[in-house]
Amino acid sequence: MPADSPARATARETIALLTGAAGFTEHRPPPHPLPPDGPLGWAGYDAARERAGARTGEEESVVYGTGVVGDRACVLLAFEFGFLGGSLGRLTGDRLAAAYELALTRRLPLLALVATGGSRMQEGMVALTQLQRVAAASTRLRAAGLPQIAVVRDPTTGGGWATVGAGADVVLALPDAQVGFAGSRVRPADADPHAYSAEGQFTAGQVDAVVPPGELARAVTHWLRALGPHGALPAAPLPRALSAARLPETGREAVAAARDPRRPRAEAYLADYFGTRLPLHGDRCGGADPGLLCGFGLRADGLPVAYVAQCGTPTRPAGYRAAARTIRLADRLGVPVLTLVDTPGAANDAEAERAGAGAAIADAFAAVAEARVPVTTLVIGEGGSGGALALAAPDNTHVTADSYFSVIAPELAAAILKRPPSETGATADQLRLRPQDLLELGFARSIVS
Repeated sequence: MPADSPARATARETIALLTGAAGFTEHRPPPHPLPPDGPLGWAGYDAARERAGARTGEEESVVYGTGVVGDRACVLLAFEFGFLGGSLGRLTGDRLAAAYELALTRRLPLLALVATGGSRMQEGMVALTQLQRVAAASTRLRAAGLPQIAVVRDPTTGGGWATVGAGADVVLALPDAQVGFAGSRVRPADADPHAYSAEGQFTAGQVDAVVPPGELARAVTHWLRALGPHGALPAAPLPRALSAARLPETGREAVAAARDPRRPRAEAYLADYFGTRLPLHGDRCGGADPGLLCGFGLRADGLPVAYVAQCGTPTRPAGYRAAARTIRLADRLGVPVLTLVDTPGAANDAEAERAGAGAAIADAFAAVAEARVPVTTLVIGEGGSGGALALAAPDNTHVTADSYFSVIAPELAAAILKRPPSETGATADQLRLRPQDLLELGFARSIVS
């Protein structure tokens, strides 16, 4: 990548890109000098540090302090790649730990602007163990309900990616940045370079969005507003129904209405519900399900709401893992959750089984059950068995007139009972899957009109 690329901007240039005229107040940890040539006595290390300082004007590879992005105060830390490749040594660890502590003390979000080649070999294991310090500091912020956002620049590799970067709640990347645990000099010679790029990591569900520099301040501002910290928030208001469908008279009619391709889908509901949507992408395990939308949104009234929305397709294991990730993040930050249920069921092909469908569905059930924030569910189409129920809130599920929910699809139920296809409609009636049946059975709290 060219040296003048926005992704290769200096630490202070990147901070200024986000804070603008609002400015930045730098902090420094208490002095804790290294022994001559560092903890290993690595010949020439002091001289290398002096050259790096003269070249960059920095004392270390990380700058940190407080600032305002948009209208939100936060703690910012930025890596200076020009200082020994943005590598982590003991003094870097001091600064990182101090930045996390500053966010904890002031109860502010942490925004990390990462560009690093990993741990500093001239300090050996002393450098490597700084990753444990970062992990511990990040865990304390997480326990305090404070959000962490990372912007990964070029390059972001090694332990810095595996802690400050990938360990954040939300990961944004600059276009064309090199992003990956293995740096360019240590990965296999025949490795696919796309896998180590911002775009490749997005495809693999490891990055939430690739954001051009000109849009970065706006995107970060929206995320800071959505993630908080907040005070006590109310439950997510119910979306309005987007169709004027009448209640079905039979089970067969209910299923047909839910499967009608003209029926409003999740995208339409989310667009109507939110003024701003901030997608979370991927399951952080190498997968993403395009048929399940997750993220946080800001309503016109300013209320932040996390959302998990099925799009009418069989939900894949990556989708359930992404859903669980979203619900747990919202729960930790005190943000209410809205789920939109619309699936014929969980994906049941061999690939889904190999990807851990059962465990992923179980984890989604657990995330909903564990949530301390209110979870509100609207069934907007098909409610296909456990694959749909995994994302439904117990005692707070509502349905539209053009939806149904069933223990099993009526066609499958008829087949299991060895009934001819002509009896599918009668089977659907027996299953009592219509919206009004769901209300009478106590599964649904209301039929939204």
